[in-house]
Amino acid sequence: MRTENLCPGFQEHAFHEASGAAERGTRAVTWITAATMVVEIAAGWWFNSMALLADGWHMSSHALAIGLSAFAYAAARRYARDRSFAFGTWKIEVLGGFASALLLLVVAVLMVAGSVERLIAAQPIHYPEAMLVAALGLAVNIVCAVILGRAGAHQHGGGAGHGHAHPAHAGEAHGRPHEHGKDARHHDLNLKSAYVHVLADALTSVLALAALAGGWLYGWGWLDPATGILGALLVAIWARGLLAASAKVLLDREMDHPLVDEILAMVDTDLAPGQTRITDLHVWRVGRRSYACVLGLLTSDADLTPARVRKLLSRNGEIAHSTIEIHRRG
Repeated sequence: MRTENLCPGFQEHAFHEASGAAERGTRAVTWITAATMVVEIAAGWWFNSMALLADGWHMSSHALAIGLSAFAYAAARRYARDRSFAFGTWKIEVLGGFASALLLLVVAVLMVAGSVERLIAAQPIHYPEAMLVAALGLAVNIVCAVILGRAGAHQHGGGAGHGHAHPAHAGEAHGRPHEHGKDARHHDLNLKSAYVHVLADALTSVLALAALAGGWLYGWGWLDPATGILGALLVAIWARGLLAASAKVLLDREMDHPLVDEILAMVDTDLAPGQTRITDLHVWRVGRRSYACVLGLLTSDADLTPARVRKLLSRNGEIAHSTIEIHRRG
C-alpha cells in the first residue's frame, strides 16, 4: 500500500484579502446600524413614541447579528496561522453565518408575534413619526447594502480566496481556479448572512412605508400588522435558506457536489479502465472554493502511483488537499 499527502505545505494558512474587505465592511455596517439604533431609541424615549422605540429595538437585533459576522471574520483572521486548525479557520466564518441566520429567524418570530398582537388589539399609530422612522431606516439600509455589496464585489474579483496557501499544481493547473458554474455554495455565507439582515431590514422599511401610507390616507390600520406578518414570512424563508447552506458546510455534507462526479469520471476514464476502482472516497470543503479529498484505490495496474493520481487530480483547481491510498490486487 502506498499513501501520499499531495499538499504537504497546505497548513500554511493565510487570511485572504477578500475576507479582510468583508470584515471591514461588516464592521462599518455594525457601527452604522448601532448608531441608528441608539438615535431611534433615544428619540422614542424623548418623544414618547412607541413606533420609534419598537424600530430601534428591532434594529438592535440586526446590529447584534451583523456584529457577530464581523466578530467571526476577526476570529478567523486572528487564528489564521494557528496550526491546531487542521484546515484553517474559514469555517469560523461559516459558523458566524449560521448563528446570524438563527438570529434572523428569531427576528421573524418576534415580528409575527408583534403583528398578531396588533391585529388582535389595535393601537393608535403616529403616522408622521412612524413614516419618518421607516424612511430613515430605509436610507441607512441602502448605505449598508452598498458597503456590503462592495465587499462582495471585492471577493468575487479576488481570485480563489480559500484562505490557504498550497502548491501551484493544486490550485492553478490551468492558470485559474476551476469553477462549477454559478454554484451559490461558493459564496461567503458569513457576508451573505449580514447582507440578508440588511435586506430584511430594508424590506420591512419598504413594507412599513406602504402600510403606513395606506393607513394614513385610507384609514386601513390593519394594513400595518398585516404587512409585518408578510415581511416576517419572507425573512423566515431567507433565514431558512442561510441555515441550510451553512449547516451543509459545517456538517461536511458535500458528497453531492459536482466535484465528486468529476473525480469518479476521471478514475473511470483515465486510470486503466477495468483495472482500477475506487474503494473509498471522501470530499469535504475547507475553503470557499477549495476541497479536501481522501481517495482509496484498488488496482491491478503495477504502474499506478500516487504521483500519477496527483497529476490527474491537478486538472481540478478546487482540490487543495488530497490523500491517496493505493491497494494492489493479490
